[in-house]
Amino acid sequence: MVLSKTASQSDVSVHSTFASRYVRDSLPRFKMPESSIPKEAAYQIINDELMLDGNPRLNLASFVTTWMEPECDKLIMAAINKNYVDMDEYPVTTELQNRCVNMIAHLFNAPLGDGEAAVGVGTVGSSEAIMLAGLAFKRKWQNKMKEQGKPYDKPNIVTGANVQVCWEKFARYFEVELKEVKLRDGYYVMDPEKAVEMVDENTICVAAILGSTLNGEFEDVKRLNDLLLTKNKETGWDTPIHVDAASGGFIAPFLYPELEWDFRLPCVKSINVSGHKYGLVYAGIGWVIWRNKEDLPDELVFHINYLGADQPTFTLNFSKGSSQVIAQYYQLIRLGHEGYRSIMENCQENAMVLKQGLEKTGRFNIVSKDNGVPLVAFSLKDNSQHNEFEISDMLRRFGWIVPAYTMPPDAQHVTVLRVVIREDFSRTLAERLVIDIEKVLHELDSLPARVTEKLTAGSAAVEENHHAIVKKTAIEVQREITAAWRKMVADKKKTNGVC
Repeated sequence: MVLSKTASQSDVSVHSTFASRYVRDSLPRFKMPESSIPKEAAYQIINDELMLDGNPRLNLASFVTTWMEPECDKLIMAAINKNYVDMDEYPVTTELQNRCVNMIAHLFNAPLGDGEAAVGVGTVGSSEAIMLAGLAFKRKWQNKMKEQGKPYDKPNIVTGANVQVCWEKFARYFEVELKEVKLRDGYYVMDPEKAVEMVDENTICVAAILGSTLNGEFEDVKRLNDLLLTKNKETGWDTPIHVDAASGGFIAPFLYPELEWDFRLPCVKSINVSGHKYGLVYAGIGWVIWRNKEDLPDELVFHINYLGADQPTFTLNFSKGSSQVIAQYYQLIRLGHEGYRSIMENCQENAMVLKQGLEKTGRFNIVSKDNGVPLVAFSLKDNSQHNEFEISDMLRRFGWIVPAYTMPPDAQHVTVLRVVIREDFSRTLAERLVIDIEKVLHELDSLPARVTEKLTAGSAAVEENHHAIVKKTAIEVQREITAAWRKMVADKKKTNGVC
């Protein structure tokens, strides 16, 4: 099944001006060509199209690393042809992965004895890591219920409504009920009290988020742990916690070392973290660490020998590149605690610069917290004339990619813009972004008429003509406003063309 669509039904060929010195005929867009073309032409055709992609460094929607040092780039290219799974052929790469697992486990305060190896694995990202952790919880819960002679066909997991979509994927793919704690105005993370109230005998784990995707806030894992300990003691259950530290796992140990969220809490049995976010590695690396061997059921680990030696494997993927594992090891030894702390402090300071600049405009409410992932989430104080989606759309004219989105239930009436502060987002860029946002606000204010007024007038006329009143939802009205505004801007551009 191919989940894609053609960009244009009429334009079925690929053209390239520079490549035409090698190839005079256009190439089919959606079918493999019959004949070969020169390597120079292939390169030029693809390079021309890629020029239309956005600038990764100005993509402020993403948490993913977009810059690494040239020395690490060289290591990545040198290992581009190594298959990570072939441990017998590439034993040093395997050793580097094991070192990374142990370094991260110690960073998360895993209770390891002298010389004891940590239990964990490298993954493609936090999505795969969460799938593996979830499977471990499900299997362990099933084994326990079987031993007690109880039904084991209706597992559930408790999360906040603010979780990343990978948790919904896990629940749907592996047939686990997802019980979500709804959000509320001014509180956009999971409420520990409400979460523990939803826990029952079939709960395989409670998932806490260290760094919400929506506003960067850390959930109160310590409070959740204390409440669960009490409930487990009262009921005789042993409901565990998984910490989704995809964004915050490489932040909290350096900015908030006293914060208790990790294996210092007895209910925390596994933690995932994205190496390609604040682990400072390009996209394609995540990690999942278990508290100890007992928390990873042995029957989930496969052993293969057809690559030359007995090799244990617990992943959803099999073959994958080694480059990102090597890059993670480079960052861990290159930066150390000192380097990571310095980078995270710098990111936090730049977030404060952006926050203060937005506050000075007098037009925004800041939704994010000062403590958490270094990002700034903000919403308009008055969106009666123009909304956050329009600001996001107009900022693209300056090259900025700033997402606008609505909060999950029960705070879906709140719309925010979010800027993620990465290592390569400097103070100068933060100041420049504020200037461009002010330009956008000024241009929106200067539009000749409110789009909402036009829509209201148009809707009233239609209703009067049809002698019917159709009440539209807030999101329908919002979409109509955005569509009408875009048409107005497009019409304005047509009259300002240069011949």
